[in-house]
Amino acid sequence: MSESAGAAPGPVASGHCMCGGVAYEVHGPIRQVWNCHCWRCRRWTGHFMAASGCERSDLRLISDDSLAWHHPADDPNVAYGFCRECGGSLFWKVIEGEHHQIGTISICAGTLDPPTGLHTELAIFVDDAADYHALDPAVPTENRE
Repeated sequence: MSESAGAAPGPVASGHCMCGGVAYEVHGPIRQVWNCHCWRCRRWTGHFMAASGCERSDLRLISDDSLAWHHPADDPNVAYGFCRECGGSLFWKVIEGEHHQIGTISICAGTLDPPTGLHTELAIFVDDAADYHALDPAVPTENRE
């Protein structure tokens, strides 16, 4: 079945938390997966954050009654979105300022519905990677500050 002229295209990706209390669609380009090994992402996810991302305007929340945001006291300019029912980690965003990611939102890749068609293209903050974790030598790495 083809789309009729003028019809809005469907989502390029969709996903949800474990309990389904937070569900979303992405209606625009979606970034390949980046593995973030910074200390905060390791603490928040329990390992490293494997995240895709999109423009905030392309993310549509289908269900968000249980979506909550954590704003770290030591960096109130970022926020971590999670489901307050099942505890699932879902999003990361910069709140305001000149940061290069101000108009985007990161999406925890494990919450995306398969098939994603994505691949891991970068590992960042690799100097902060946990000592028990062996980085994949096939994935390019970058240290950030």
